[in-house]
Amino acid sequence: MSADTTAYAPLHDPADDSDAWASPLDMALDLARASLAEQAIANIHDDKAMLRAAVQLETRLRELVAALDKEAGR
Repeated sequence: MSADTTAYAPLHDPADDSDAWASPLDMALDLARASLAEQAIANIHDDKAMLRAAVQLETRLRELVAALDKEAGR
């Protein structure tokens, strides 16, 4: 049995980063910390909870990196 890759779409397209708005670094850091605290209590035996945690943390990490890039003038 092989996986159907025709319906695959990546979670993130790096081409979208060029026009992305970046929050101030302190705000991005506060949001990342809040997400970490929120996801720390997720049930590891609940695959839906783990998927939600992964998506939220990936989003917060991208926001944090964008804020750091903005701060560094990139």
